[in-house]
Amino acid sequence: MKTCALCKNQVDIGREMSRRQTCRSCGGDLHICLNCRFYSETAPNKCIETKAEQQRYRDKANFCDYFQYREDKGDGPGATDNASDEARRRLDDLFRK
Repeated sequence: MKTCALCKNQVDIGREMSRRQTCRSCGGDLHICLNCRFYSETAPNKCIETKAEQQRYRDKANFCDYFQYREDKGDGPGATDNASDEARRRLDDLFRK
């Protein structure tokens, strides 16, 4: 299952996609770092592909030759946000007492 990192809705893309392809739900670009399987918040340049050039904007279309659309298995960026939100809530609860 492939989802748009911007709106979290499912996207239907073919085997090949162009740099200009957009999400039908939100109109956002799809060839972006946030949708790439190599994107990582903790990696240098926020990319685990060491040969990839640094991208200035992670949510705008780019020309990266290493782009591969991320396959979601229920643990994509949205799930990470939920996990971090849950951890933050627990931490806040701990210090409020």
